[in-house]
Amino acid sequence: MIMESGELADEVTRLAAAAGCDPHRVTDLETVREQWSCAPLLLLDVDAAAASANAGLPRRDGIVIVSADGDAKAWQCAVAVGAQHVAVLPDAENWLVGALADAVESPAEPGRVLAVLGGRGGAGASVFAIAVAVAAAGSGRHAMLVDCDALGGGLDLALGAENTDGLRWSGLALGDGRVPAAALHAALPTPQVGGRGGLTVLSCDRNGPGPAGVAVRTVCDAGRRAGETVVCDVPRHPCEPGTAALEIADLVVLVVPAEVRACAAAATVAARVLRYGVALQVVVRGPAPGGITPSDVSRALDLPVLAAMRPQPGLAGALDRGAVPGRGRGPLATAAHQVLAVLDGSGRSLTAGPSNRSLGRAA
Repeated sequence: MIMESGELADEVTRLAAAAGCDPHRVTDLETVREQWSCAPLLLLDVDAAAASANAGLPRRDGIVIVSADGDAKAWQCAVAVGAQHVAVLPDAENWLVGALADAVESPAEPGRVLAVLGGRGGAGASVFAIAVAVAAAGSGRHAMLVDCDALGGGLDLALGAENTDGLRWSGLALGDGRVPAAALHAALPTPQVGGRGGLTVLSCDRNGPGPAGVAVRTVCDAGRRAGETVVCDVPRHPCEPGTAALEIADLVVLVVPAEVRACAAAATVAARVLRYGVALQVVVRGPAPGGITPSDVSRALDLPVLAAMRPQPGLAGALDRGAVPGRGRGPLATAAHQVLAVLDGSGRSLTAGPSNRSLGRAA
């Protein structure tokens, strides 16, 4: 912050402590020049803003004018220095605490939110959501796996983490507000899945209520601010938490088995999901008993195919034994990494050529 000692500086220091950060205060112009471009957030009082504008410092994002009286000069200085916000205390205390906390937590790149749901019952969407989160953790980033299906039996169980310490949805009291991702990591189960990153799972209970939609949005916002990959397991049936995940998602993946009936069911699900204005793509899962190709599924749904996945031998038995889906190599892990690449903007959907390949027939 750039301000002289006094009551205003003391108040800003107090609010910074509440946000969990230790602000660096400077007063001389030379130090201001050195740190002008690198500080994630600049807090200026009115006099400092006027001096900075007169010094010809370049315009940048993340400038806030802090004032205790809200006189007209504060807004004049904001225009002169290119500030994005004028925080008049005490009315703007909550906003300023949030802005300071975001500056501490925010990485260079924001996180991404992925929603995964099945085209029909038993499509394997929950398993695939876990595989994507595991792939993200294995690639060195932190992933947050969010269970939006109160009737799904608990995503921690599918992950083999039902005995891992930590809170489930029923133990959290989240509303429409801000929660630090670090606080969630400390409170929630963090199963060991290998890799250079980490994985936090927020699961429904076997017999407890599911989350409210506003709580799902709060958790997804926290992960996005922290630069994490947030993977939401969304039920096919309309519900408040699922709707919240779909509305906030950067990408929605529809898992569709390569079957005629599955395509018919998926068409109904896709029509509902597209009403939210989402980016919707398909992961086609084999085997294909009737020889249906990913291109056939794409044409039936009028949606791009992001990945085509052959059956993974022994997957059902491994899940019953508590194995973590997506660890190691195999069709499941390969498709999960393909989805991550598209989510991050470094990959693309399948072209017409490879999407015609066979997914294998049922034995």
